[in-house]
Amino acid sequence: MKHKKGIHFEVSERKVLLRIMDLVVVFLGIYALNLFTDFDYLLFSEENIIPLILLGVYVSIFGTVFELYDLQQASKLDVTARNITLAISVLVLFYLLTPFLSPVLPEQRVQILYFYLILIVSIFLWRVAYTQLIESPRFYKRILLVGDVSNIEGLVKSLDTQDPNYKIVGFLNSEDSDSESIKYKGLKEFPAKDFLEVIQRESISEVLVASFNTEAMVSQVYHDLILLLERGFKIRDYTQVYEELLQRVPIQFVGKDFYKYFPYSRSNENKLYRFFQRTFDIVFSILGLLFGILILPFVVIGNLIGNKGPLFYIQERIGRNSKSFRIIKLRTMVINAEEDGVKWAEKGDKRITKFGRFLRRSRLDEIPQFYNVLKGDMSIIGPRPERPFFVNELSRIIPFYEMRHIIKPGLTGWAQVNARYGSSIDDSLTKLQYDLYYIKHRSLFIDFSIIIKTLSTVLYYRGQ
Repeated sequence: MKHKKGIHFEVSERKVLLRIMDLVVVFLGIYALNLFTDFDYLLFSEENIIPLILLGVYVSIFGTVFELYDLQQASKLDVTARNITLAISVLVLFYLLTPFLSPVLPEQRVQILYFYLILIVSIFLWRVAYTQLIESPRFYKRILLVGDVSNIEGLVKSLDTQDPNYKIVGFLNSEDSDSESIKYKGLKEFPAKDFLEVIQRESISEVLVASFNTEAMVSQVYHDLILLLERGFKIRDYTQVYEELLQRVPIQFVGKDFYKYFPYSRSNENKLYRFFQRTFDIVFSILGLLFGILILPFVVIGNLIGNKGPLFYIQERIGRNSKSFRIIKLRTMVINAEEDGVKWAEKGDKRITKFGRFLRRSRLDEIPQFYNVLKGDMSIIGPRPERPFFVNELSRIIPFYEMRHIIKPGLTGWAQVNARYGSSIDDSLTKLQYDLYYIKHRSLFIDFSIIIKTLSTVLYYRGQ
């Protein structure tokens, strides 16, 4: 059997492509302005090496902040156009106001407008080409899922909407089935005997194995998988792809061999990493508290009008190694919000005041927590600190829940920037998956990514 490989791009390849091409089209646009107009604010010359590098750095930073490299967003042209406009508007402002490194402001101020427009137009035209070409079906990665039917629905739902270029064509039941076996109607099922033929006929580019009971796998399927592997065909385990695409640990599919899934990052024991992290916590928390003091008069006035009660509230939370501490926050709910008992905060929660909703959406309510960071109870980055009541409840229901407490909780974190506010058991499971992914992979790079994503959350007013 000869397999004709299709052309497709991995998630990481598309993100790199977007970043590189954004830089390429920006510099081409500037160069075209130099050639065909009297634009001289930023010329391609040896004297302008530093300004050109600065422009490239700003394109990458603000493109990340305004989600130009989020593949879900990049696949929607209207959303991309909005993000490009916002990113370039802020970029140009910062570029013009950067002392020493950027060029001197031109005498003809209209050149600033040319500079602004060429950045927007060049990136937008490239993104139009991206959505029409790279995002077209010819570049889809066509996947065949091999697994037991009882797990197929959960697997498909997890992956189906995550990557627009990741298309699950159908599935093949890896176990013996008969007329009374459970059937899954949401995806086309191929017979096991046609395994190799399906690979050829459907132009499958990758097989995803999601069989959690390998002993029950049909011998023909097992031998066909070995044959494909020997011929260099790409076969991957579901949990590996799940973690790669969704960037969270699939704990719902982890069994007695759980230790395979948690080879935690060496950063957890790296003294240099921990030194830099604590230094960052101290510096950032001092700056955060100073900012809090500056805006305190406005918060006090807003609290008097919109909250009518105490400005702060103190609550017990669970920290590192399951030790409790007292957290400080700006009050966002009505007084005696839990007189009927402890319950989840929900979307549109009537207990949240109007001013409190503003504080939550802007995340200003969390400024007093910088004091907890300074004390060492928390870190800037880590899992969200939960209340003892919820920890006790969730630990009984969700496996490995206590593992999130092996590091300090944080003001922001991988779960906070990637998942919605936890208002149910399912939401808490999803957030735990993100927390464990962070603990497993934590590094300076992922910490920087979290800071950038947090800026996006604040700028797009998505706090909860």
